[in-house]
Amino acid sequence: MSLLKNVGTIGGLTAVSRVFGFVRDILIARVLGATAMGDAWQLAFMLPNIFRRLFAEGAFASAFVPLFNRRMKEDGDVSEARMFAENVLAVLLPVLILFGAVAMIAMPWVVEFFAPEGLATDADALAIAVFMGRVTFPYLLFMSVATLIAAVLNSLSRFAAAAAAPILLNICLIAALAYGLTMGEDPAARWTAAQAMAWALSLSGLLQVIWLYSFMRRAGFSLALVAPKITGGVKELGLLVVPAIFGAGVYQISRFVDLFFLSTLEVGSYTYLAMADRWNQLPLGIIGIALGTAILPALSRFLSREEADEAARLQSNAIELAMLLTVPCAVALFFTGTAFVQAFMVGQNFTAEDAIVTGSVVSALVLGLPAYVLVKVLTPNFFARKDTRTPVVTAAISLVVTIGLNIVLVPRIGVVGLAIAGAVGAWINIALLGAILHARGYYRLPARVAGRVLRIGLAAAAMGAALWFLMPEIADWFSQGLLDKAAGIAAIMATGIATYGLAAMLLGVLDRATIGRLMRRQG
Repeated sequence: MSLLKNVGTIGGLTAVSRVFGFVRDILIARVLGATAMGDAWQLAFMLPNIFRRLFAEGAFASAFVPLFNRRMKEDGDVSEARMFAENVLAVLLPVLILFGAVAMIAMPWVVEFFAPEGLATDADALAIAVFMGRVTFPYLLFMSVATLIAAVLNSLSRFAAAAAAPILLNICLIAALAYGLTMGEDPAARWTAAQAMAWALSLSGLLQVIWLYSFMRRAGFSLALVAPKITGGVKELGLLVVPAIFGAGVYQISRFVDLFFLSTLEVGSYTYLAMADRWNQLPLGIIGIALGTAILPALSRFLSREEADEAARLQSNAIELAMLLTVPCAVALFFTGTAFVQAFMVGQNFTAEDAIVTGSVVSALVLGLPAYVLVKVLTPNFFARKDTRTPVVTAAISLVVTIGLNIVLVPRIGVVGLAIAGAVGAWINIALLGAILHARGYYRLPARVAGRVLRIGLAAAAMGAALWFLMPEIADWFSQGLLDKAAGIAAIMATGIATYGLAAMLLGVLDRATIGRLMRRQG
């Protein structure tokens, strides 16, 4: 299947999930608001998800897929690959159970350390935050198992089930929020809604495991529970996973840094960052994760067959497609973030003032959006070669820069400083990854692709200029009624699409040859 079709399958289903997630966050903003309870829920939600994205989606999948693919025989024999996956699962389960038990015991100290001052000084709110943290943490166990199954499915070129699985998460949380809405708007109702969401989160993890396992069985692949044993393959995976935690998970590591700095800010800061990140995650999840997921198995196969030219072609196509889709999203959100937050999230416990702060964070976050996506696109080139040490070095350097900027910016401009620091760190990471790929001859950006990326930037800049002139004229619409908000969104969409489309056409950003390259089968 072609890169464009693979990304379309993954990205399309991810888009459905993001729409559900968007509805979920609108409800969270309105039910919980930027309050102590809202921050307590965000902290309880972030802790297992940071570990999930760091260990499971990032490091584990990046290390597991090349090793699994290497054991897949061209004649269709999957016995060696199945044995490898079973041995990994047998070791993974007790490690996750032990880690989860320790985390749940330590939860009072973890929550107190990361809680903002307004939450940390409220004994009742802190107790509920600890309870929710314990209830949500089993989600890490379920989702780590789900990630292993998803990695197997992706290696078998069955992308749809894994891409659709997060929809179950959002359905469960929306159901819990709907229950919370029936409880009224007083503080006690907010506690009830947040606790219902905590139980729904862990339930959704179990449902995703069942969902993915059923699709794996349909694909003719099954896993049995065997006794834990440190085989050669498990040991090799372990040696790759530890450094890959840093290489593929720099974005998630930075979130831990964010938690520490957020704990120094006023109540509501967790909610502001979480709501802003929803807008950033829409293109990041749909484009970045889809591209990274789609190219890793193909890169692994090309490199195992010593087809360096095909691997380079795939990498070029991924970069070009990433920038074609991401740069205009980043530019548009930079100018319109506050307007969209006002249109969709203001209401009940989320005020117009909350929307202005959140919109500022959106504009800062999207400065790094293309870089966050490129991290997903470039790191598979290292992981496919079983080179996990290099991303450790680049991630460490970018993280040091991010922390340094946080120390300078957060006391001065608050939560917006966190977003700016993360964006700068991501761009430094990309610069280092690209330079090392070039120096080692793993991949050198062709002049044709560099020129096309430049033209994409120029087309997006033209769109940004048009939106810059438009927004002051329609800014008041987003604080009015439903029809005014709809008219404002329509004006933004029409202006953005028309100007970017016209500029892209005049600059030759897209042509028949480009579409042909992206549609070509990836091997």
